[in-house]
Amino acid sequence: MVLAAFVVLGGTSPAMGTELRVLAPNAVKEAVSAAARDHERATGDRVTLAWSGTEAITRRISEGETVDVVVNAAQNIDRLAAEGRLVGATRTDFARSGIGIAVPGGVPAPDVATPEALRAALLAARSVAVSSGTSGRHMVEVFNRLGIADRMATKTRQPPSGAQIAALVADGDADLGFQQASELLHARGVRFLGPLPRELQHYTVYSGAVHVLSREGRSAPAFLDRLRNPATRAIVEESGMEPP
Repeated sequence: MVLAAFVVLGGTSPAMGTELRVLAPNAVKEAVSAAARDHERATGDRVTLAWSGTEAITRRISEGETVDVVVNAAQNIDRLAAEGRLVGATRTDFARSGIGIAVPGGVPAPDVATPEALRAALLAARSVAVSSGTSGRHMVEVFNRLGIADRMATKTRQPPSGAQIAALVADGDADLGFQQASELLHARGVRFLGPLPRELQHYTVYSGAVHVLSREGRSAPAFLDRLRNPATRAIVEESGMEPP
């Protein structure tokens, strides 16, 4: 079993109740963290959080890692439920995110407002970074649709699941970066250009579900409910996402 390094949000006061372990992707860190704080205040439970990429989370749970709540892209939640790892009936959709575009801070912003402009910007870039998750797979399709897949192959970087594309862009390792908008919007050292052109956009729905081996039959479903409450919804929107 792969052991996760969890971050405890609250203290370790003896007054606190059960411990709830949540594994979630970086793309929804702000919203999930807000839900966790709300859950701790309301219940006295202690929420511990671990972060990774969507594909890494899927692999870890599929290989046997056990937590109480798994947050992931909806299609990965369904896959893990089909494998018998998650309780499919508990799937709770709470956010929808489009793919965003970023360049290093301080450089002129290229025009990326239309498919034609984006194509020109991609061809002019010395290097491009895309994620290894759902947004990265879609960008490979975008390159194909724009007729430049062969030319992009030699200058596209695709780091392991969980890597922050904004960090590569900020460090100058990529002229253009593509990832979920929520991971680029407030990142340091980059300029967020906005979403992909509407004609090329792809949305990922993020969901939570209870692990089949979780013993937190009260706390885990209650946490899922908090992912959809008004306070968390506000954080979802502030993060560049929208309710599903």
